[in-house]
Amino acid sequence: MFTCMVTKTITITESSYHLLKNMKKENESFSETIERVVAKKINLSDFSGVLSKDSAKKIEDEIRKSRIKSSNRINKLMRQTNDS
Repeated sequence: MFTCMVTKTITITESSYHLLKNMKKENESFSETIERVVAKKINLSDFSGVLSKDSAKKIEDEIRKSRIKSSNRINKLMRQTNDS
């Protein structure tokens, strides 16, 4: 079977090249590496059960606190703007 391969030249930074090279498996072309990494679909269900309930609760609490702080800062800035 004959496969016609079209080649394209892309420019990437040296740091990107090293990241890609580190992800490349033995006997895998860079094209195959890019396809493997980029084409991989991630579903949220893949992460189900990754955190313990206790860890998830702590993260939720921290997010909630952060949102409250952000909301307070926004409200304060809006009051200062309206007072000006």
